[in-house]
Amino acid sequence: MKLARPILRRFASFSSPFEPDRVAKNPLSINAAKELHAYLIRTQRHDDASLLSSVIRAYCLSPFHLHKAHLIFNQIKRPTLLNFNAMIRCFSQSSQPVEAIKMYHKMHRFQGFSGDNTTFIFVLKACARVLDVRTGQKIHVHAVKLGFDSYLYVANVLIHMYCCCGDLNFARKVFDTMGERDLVSWNSLICGYSQCKKFKELLGLFSAMQEANVKADAVTMVKVVLACCYTGNMDLVDSLVEYIEENCIHIDVYLGNTLIDVYGKRGLAHLAREVFDRMLERNLVSWNALIKGYIKVGQFVEAREVFDSMKQRDVISWTSMITGYCQANQFKEALKLFQDMMVAKVVPDEVTVVTVLSACANLGALDFGQAVHDYICKHRIRADVYVGNSLIHMYCKCGVVERALEVFHDMKEKDSVSWTSVISGLAVNGFADSALEYFSQMVKEGVRPTYGCFIGVLFACTHAGWVDKGLEYFESMEKVHGLIPEMKHYGCVVDLLSRSGYLERAYEFIKRMPVKPDVVVWRILLSSAKLHGNVVLAEIATNKLLELDPSNSGNYVLLSNTYASSDRWDAATKMRELMEGNNVQKPSGWSSIELGK
Repeated sequence: MKLARPILRRFASFSSPFEPDRVAKNPLSINAAKELHAYLIRTQRHDDASLLSSVIRAYCLSPFHLHKAHLIFNQIKRPTLLNFNAMIRCFSQSSQPVEAIKMYHKMHRFQGFSGDNTTFIFVLKACARVLDVRTGQKIHVHAVKLGFDSYLYVANVLIHMYCCCGDLNFARKVFDTMGERDLVSWNSLICGYSQCKKFKELLGLFSAMQEANVKADAVTMVKVVLACCYTGNMDLVDSLVEYIEENCIHIDVYLGNTLIDVYGKRGLAHLAREVFDRMLERNLVSWNALIKGYIKVGQFVEAREVFDSMKQRDVISWTSMITGYCQANQFKEALKLFQDMMVAKVVPDEVTVVTVLSACANLGALDFGQAVHDYICKHRIRADVYVGNSLIHMYCKCGVVERALEVFHDMKEKDSVSWTSVISGLAVNGFADSALEYFSQMVKEGVRPTYGCFIGVLFACTHAGWVDKGLEYFESMEKVHGLIPEMKHYGCVVDLLSRSGYLERAYEFIKRMPVKPDVVVWRILLSSAKLHGNVVLAEIATNKLLELDPSNSGNYVLLSNTYASSDRWDAATKMRELMEGNNVQKPSGWSSIELGK
């Protein structure tokens, strides 16, 4: 009883016919709405549409009380248009937009209300969210019959609805028939063109917008800049930046991130940094985009400074830096950063582990690679085809072919890269028979061989000394599989013939090549000529190499050693003198091996 009196005093004046209107104009707090609702229940007025309007509206403003609003609405005998609009509005903005459409149909069919501009705005927004263009068209017809389609806000939401549903023709018709347009009208259609990848039409619409003297905002500029990127119109991007400056358009986080990304991809890291420094608000995307921009142009010191200054990092931040180090052949730094990532307890994704496994393969870091493999299995990282291929490549590069085959056979999905990695790995590690067996199995399973696959096959034949078989595979490239041999394949054949002692055949093959031999092909011949003591071919190959690659010390050294092997010491000395006279430096040899992990 102590609670009843203050509540009665608080709502004592509700019996006045003027008070409900005053309450309806001023939204109540949740607590006040609950008190009013309780009071109306006690006074047997819980089905009064006018008195409950403010309660429904208060509940509708809170997503957690939407079900209460719906419950109260269903208790009203004769809901008003205001009640319907409140329910349609809250459902259209909730996780149940389809209920807004149902509420509209209930209002239209059973209650006899035609609706007003508020009704059409929110029911059309609901249609846009559920991509129901057919219902949207019917509601559009209702709006036209009642004359609400001429309202600016209704027309704008019609454009938005049609664009969301991918019907740009109807969206453009609505836009073209509008007597009045505002920035939202232009942006709605521009966003629709962007969503449907109609980038040329988007740029044309932006030009018309400028002719109409409508000032763009950040939303407009994001879509226009992206359209320029997709159409390759980078010159226009520079003029858009001038437009942003001249019109004092606020660079929000979305526009800023877009510009940073565009400048980064164009290799203009300094301009990306200028935009970054101007932004008042930044998010993780901003920092990550700037890091990628620096990595794109090889400025790893600057990228690492940005990375180190981040207060918060996500998997993209770490992966971007790790990938950057790998691209710069700084594989040790990549693995060190991955270890730091593990300490920071950031869970890597497929891209991260693929990159790290690539670094392990290049370093021959078997223990590290196995640890990454164990981590993938333990934490159930999605082992897609790219992860599987990276594991195969890593194990093959480290000489553990058995594990590579285990990974290959455990893969649920395989592509041509998977087969190529296994075939090449077996060939490099001396398992020529197995390499050719897997090639035959691949062809039987209908997987089309790649250029890289034939390099592995030819490599296997070379190391096994199978000259005739190797030549058969080479000829089958174009005749059977429709692959025109590239320079690497010609080099493999030259190597195949040369290693087997058929130097003259190798030289004749080079002369018949349909493409001009590169330095690799001539160096293969030179190495084999030195091995077999063929001074004449060694001189021919060296002369070609001195034309194509005069600064490479290996060319001079190989011929000098060939002369020395044939006891032609004067010629060997002259070759060394020629090397010194041309100021060609011989780099020191080095190698690496993993010790103690």
